Amino acid sequence: MWRTLALLLRRPGELTRQYLRGRRKHYVLPLRLYLTISVLVLLAVRVSTLLDPSTPQPALQVDKGETPKIELSVGGASMQVGIKPGGEGFECRNVPAAVCKRLEQRLGIGPAALANDTSGLKARLTDAVGPMMFVLLPCFAAGLAIAYRNRRLRYTEHLVFALHLHAFWFLMLGVTLLPLGGLQLVAWLAVPVYTWLALRRVYGGRWWTQALRASVLATFYFTTLVTATMFAALWALLA
Repeated sequence: MWRTLALLLRRPGELTRQYLRGRRKHYVLPLRLYLTISVLVLLAVRVSTLLDPSTPQPALQVDKGETPKIELSVGGASMQVGIKPGGEGFECRNVPAAVCKRLEQRLGIGPAALANDTSGLKARLTDAVGPMMFVLLPCFAAGLAIAYRNRRLRYTEHLVFALHLHAFWFLMLGVTLLPLGGLQLVAWLAVPVYTWLALRRVYGGRWWTQALRASVLATFYFTTLVTATMFAALWALLA
């Protein structure tokens, strides 16, 4: 594991190249590496949420004179669920009608019911991240296969790169949890830099074609991520 982590962090993309060249006994298998890192980091996120009383909860307004509501925003997408002004009925914005009806049945129309249900919403959202990312991984690998279809790589080889890259992303998420000033910014900046260098090492090509492919891939993955996150938020509300 330590040899694998050292190569993963020291030389972006080299771990994937070594695996594709057949040097598989020297390093942890891609799926095992990803599962180990993601589970540990998500566990750390859950623990830090429980231990930190100042951690902000999803927006819930229950002030006197205002109607209670839940608001979830991801990127440019947002979803609002709450009580209509005056307490007359249930309303949803940016939510399908069938889902809104199920939410009304699930949450009820009373402010107390809405407030009680949101107490565990953040924990359920955290629990949904792991399965959500595991579903998104094949989508990212499919995007790689389309963007680099002229490289004549099998889908499973793109999936290996996706596993290694997501393992690094989870490591950086874990770094942001450390109580060290400025380290969070370094971790967030490392993600795009590392991704670019890893793509260059594994797939090669001219820098401008690489930049074009990376831009298309980033747009595709961000859209997929936003959609999946909204579905995860709905699942957390309905769970």
